[in-house]
Amino acid sequence: MNRETLFQNILSKQSFLCVGLDTDFNRIPTHLLDMDDPVFEFNKRIIDATHDLCVAYKPNIAFYEASGAKGWESLRKTLEYIPESQFTIADAKRGDIGNTSRLYAKAFFETLNFDAVTVAPYMGVDSVAPFLEFENKTVILLALTSNKGSNDFQLEIQKEFEKPLYEKVMRKAQQWGNLDNLMFVVGATHPEKFEEIRQIAPYNFLLVPGIGAQGGDLERVAKYGMNDHCGLIVNSSRGIIFAGEGEDFAEKARAAALSIQRQMAQILVSSNLIKVHQV
Repeated sequence: MNRETLFQNILSKQSFLCVGLDTDFNRIPTHLLDMDDPVFEFNKRIIDATHDLCVAYKPNIAFYEASGAKGWESLRKTLEYIPESQFTIADAKRGDIGNTSRLYAKAFFETLNFDAVTVAPYMGVDSVAPFLEFENKTVILLALTSNKGSNDFQLEIQKEFEKPLYEKVMRKAQQWGNLDNLMFVVGATHPEKFEEIRQIAPYNFLLVPGIGAQGGDLERVAKYGMNDHCGLIVNSSRGIIFAGEGEDFAEKARAAALSIQRQMAQILVSSNLIKVHQV
């Protein structure tokens, strides 16, 4: 899926919501545990409840690979069940020497057929370039993440550059990819940075974790982070999929997603990306 198609989906759904499928087996409602594949059954019901309210799904790969072959099978079935109109993101945070990255890219872009994968840039261009070789696929590069540890390196000022490390990463990476195949991860827990980030990368899409359970502010993120193609995919994982833990968990998930989608629709209207008469 390319940038323009994603933008049209945002306009048609009045949403830039990504639902994170961080499906923790220990939090799956007990009435699903006797089924052959509780993880897939959980995901299936979340997707049924939310697919009209979001534009993307982001399985966090760790929650699947921790269960070995069975977890990979749950992931495969989940991907097949997600509607084709959705942008699918493998939250895998891969990045290794070139020949290894090439196989990681093949795994997520060919074998599993994700639209995008998160990639760690620490090892440099040869670890990222193999992911950029796939047509209509997207690298989402870790830039300024939402976790507390982002302060350890990403915000550290580089003496020779006189800018934070994340800024150097973003500027350098734009020499490797283009607007159709390169996005950046920027956490909602750094809302004060979005205005600066839009000066560094004005047109790239940003995948924004940290809304909901991590306390990010959607209004502030949109105010400083939105561009003429919206430019934001805002993820919520636990705040949606674990909004309820009983037999009505899917209904509770829908209510949580709907609340965010309605806020996003208002933001899109006020930004003039969607005309008032369309709502």
